[in-house]
Amino acid sequence: MTPEPTQMDLVFKALADSTRRLLLDRLRETNGQTLSELCERLGMARQSATQHLDILQRASLVTVVRRGRERLHYLNPVPIHEIEQRWIAAFDRPRLQMLAAIKNEAEEQAMSTTTIPAYVYVTYIRASAEQVWQALTDADLTARYWGHANVSDWQPGSPWEHRRTDGSDAADVVGEVLATEPPKRLVITFEDSPEEVGRRDPSVVTFLLEPHQDIVRLTVTHENLPNQDMYRGIAHGWPAVLANLKSLLETGDVLPQSPWDVPA
Repeated sequence: MTPEPTQMDLVFKALADSTRRLLLDRLRETNGQTLSELCERLGMARQSATQHLDILQRASLVTVVRRGRERLHYLNPVPIHEIEQRWIAAFDRPRLQMLAAIKNEAEEQAMSTTTIPAYVYVTYIRASAEQVWQALTDADLTARYWGHANVSDWQPGSPWEHRRTDGSDAADVVGEVLATEPPKRLVITFEDSPEEVGRRDPSVVTFLLEPHQDIVRLTVTHENLPNQDMYRGIAHGWPAVLANLKSLLETGDVLPQSPWDVPA
């Protein structure tokens, strides 16, 4: 009997096709595209693009976020990172990181005048949607897995603050609640430089909770990022925070060390 394909089998099957790799390249250049935008950029029929995107979705290489009537497609690099973790030996990492740093600096210089892409992260949590919602909005719970207490009444139009738990109550991040649909969707502005409030358009974070039997798919979308520095910061921060949240809900405790302290 043929064994069921593993998730990694699906990833390699998806990456084996040059058209699907081209779709991922286009999403890397401009994340959050509709099907029509992808078809227009690639000169591809909608039916063909849909079939390729379905394969990429099953491999978790592409995540779809609904925005009204639109379906926005985002590149999810997590499966590729897992391949890297499995086959790149520890003694190869310094050399590869040096080469990657040279490549990244050259690309960043080329991208310096382009729009910063949205950041999307997807994780699956063994919990109910109500439990995940509470973890996102309860000040005591956020203090446990985030190191800051997220304080608000979570009503549309209300302020929220990301307060330190060292007794100072200083807010390192502030924002406004834009939309709340418990326990499915929460949208907030996110200003990590409170002194800049009012001087620029804030970035926006959307938490989308999709329950399936005993698990919840949590999709975090962070948009309207002002610069590459903030993109790099949240690309390091969100996976760490959400890993701690996942650990707390699934085991009753956070990770043994603060995950955001792990070097990027």
